[in-house]
Amino acid sequence: MMSLAYWQIDFAGVLVGRDTPVPVSNVEGLGAAELRTQDVLNPTDDGAFPGVDLYAPRTVRIEAAIRTPGDPAAALDKLAEIEAVAADAKVRRTAGALAQLRLRWPGRETKVLFGRIRRAEAVSTAQAIHGWIPLDLEFTALDPRMHGDSISSITLPLDISHSGGGFRAPIVAPITTGIATPETRPGWVINVGNAGAWPSIRITGPVVNPRIVHVESGRVLELAVTLGFGERIDVETRPGTRWVLRNGSGNAATALSSASRLDLFQIPPGRSEIRWTATDYTNSSRLAVSWRPAWTAL
Repeated sequence: MMSLAYWQIDFAGVLVGRDTPVPVSNVEGLGAAELRTQDVLNPTDDGAFPGVDLYAPRTVRIEAAIRTPGDPAAALDKLAEIEAVAADAKVRRTAGALAQLRLRWPGRETKVLFGRIRRAEAVSTAQAIHGWIPLDLEFTALDPRMHGDSISSITLPLDISHSGGGFRAPIVAPITTGIATPETRPGWVINVGNAGAWPSIRITGPVVNPRIVHVESGRVLELAVTLGFGERIDVETRPGTRWVLRNGSGNAATALSSASRLDLFQIPPGRSEIRWTATDYTNSSRLAVSWRPAWTAL
């Protein structure tokens, strides 16, 4: 991914904004996302009963223009580049596929939105001969949260801190549990944003009946499945792309227990802990968790 300077936008792979041939005059849709309210009118009195308020998809509108003075061919080439990313069949014709809108504002790190390009057109080509083409760009983020540009990850062996139980004789002071100190425990995950982050999870075999726990919330993901050497389960929790795949293609969602809620398994802001248990007599299975920090706004 290209690194961004302040006031630059990566429009699904095309760089626009400061120090580019595509200056931006205005950007809308970077504040709080619109709400989908579920209030119910009071049938016997004034007012209404408040329902659940949910965020709607975030629509970002960009007013820009291609500026290549004296070079109309360069202006048309840039327009063709923008139209090409908007027409990308890998995203447009694949259910669940998402494009990215990346942007960086002063005082902020680069943020990312995941969604679809809904408009990328020239407002007018009357001045194209002079190297000037006004643009109307629109991107709809299906998840309204702003995400971090970099991905954090941890890889964990099986949690053995609760196996065996009891103490070994002789008992010598000081008595310890064998659990690592909080500063060195391997399961810490840190979300530096102010909204819950959606993790991507991979379990690599050999392993039987893995159970993943987010300690602070008590949320679990339990799978009644047996994986051999080289086999894996991938779990995606992000809205719009929630699935459980075995070896990259087979649907394994039926292996989830009734207590496993992908829509509630989040990494909250701050530091929290992930643990997992399963049966593995080789001690070679691994759990990999990756996530992007998330924010409610820029």
